[in-house]
Amino acid sequence: MRLTEVTYGSARAIEGYGPGFFRVAGHVLRGACLITPWDAGPWGGYDDIAAPLSLEGRIDVLFVGTGATIQHVPQAFREALEGQGIGVEIMASPAAARTYNVLLGEGRRVAVALLPV
Repeated sequence: MRLTEVTYGSARAIEGYGPGFFRVAGHVLRGACLITPWDAGPWGGYDDIAAPLSLEGRIDVLFVGTGATIQHVPQAFREALEGQGIGVEIMASPAAARTYNVLLGEGRRVAVALLPV
């Protein structure tokens, strides 16, 4: 098997996570966060729909990490994003972080909203 190192250029990849934090591009973010290829910062959770909606036209899919286990997200949250043409994929936060990194490495137009583990 041949292993190839993935490079992300200037995009912000998720380097690690632990109880209550995510490490992105060398910085530690505590609590819920929204990560895009060009920025990473705090996110107000499902009540903060404005932040992910501001990505309209810049991303195709938003991965939503629901914490340590997969959970339902509020229907209004999903419908608001999908109504603006943003696909929503729900998964546990560790899986969402990994999936984001894989697709980021492929140059896809993705972002991830993560609740802490």
